Amino acid sequence: MATITIVEDDSFMREELTDILLKAGYNVIAISDFQDVVTPIVANPPDLVLLDINLPGLSGFDICRSLKSKGIRPILILTSRDKLQDELHGLQLGADDYLTKPCNRDRLLARIQNLLRRFEGQPDLLEGSNFTLDPNTFTLYKGDQSLLLSANEGKILKALVQHKSEMVSKSTLSEHLWGTNQYIDENALQVNITRLRKTLRKLDLDDQIETIRGQGYRLRG
Repeated sequence: MATITIVEDDSFMREELTDILLKAGYNVIAISDFQDVVTPIVANPPDLVLLDINLPGLSGFDICRSLKSKGIRPILILTSRDKLQDELHGLQLGADDYLTKPCNRDRLLARIQNLLRRFEGQPDLLEGSNFTLDPNTFTLYKGDQSLLLSANEGKILKALVQHKSEMVSKSTLSEHLWGTNQYIDENALQVNITRLRKTLRKLDLDDQIETIRGQGYRLRG
């Protein structure tokens, strides 16, 4: 059975969540020392992390970003913070789902089951030259920074990273973007490449994509 790590500083809530998950058949690791949450989780990666946001010391948002940048997934944020901006911020950092407390037991278990199914057999983080990409959420990580790419931006960067320093043809990129290897509209592809470069500029990565004139694109090594 899957192992779930609970990161929750409220002892009563932590015990309640532990009881719910154990009765549902999961193995449970409950974090109670919040001086360093990331190290023990990375050392013993669970199948899912149940993460609160309001924690002593490091913010749950920072913990989420750090865990995701180290390949820990999926992460389900469970918090009393119900503002839309908090939910969007958590998802932009790479969280895979977001629930607010109090949460119905059956809803929580359903979300957990859905995430476990979704990530079963999914590929790990893809390594670029000085960044990593989550190919499931298209979240880009560089150092302690993270950035959520659009679907098209993520598909292009994923294709480039998978081919490392090899040239990726325009027809191959077209297949990744639109499901066809018939390269038709150069303007459409160019627009998407330009958007990706503009987004990468936020992390000083816009020089990572090299144009191979008339053929395609390549990720710089």
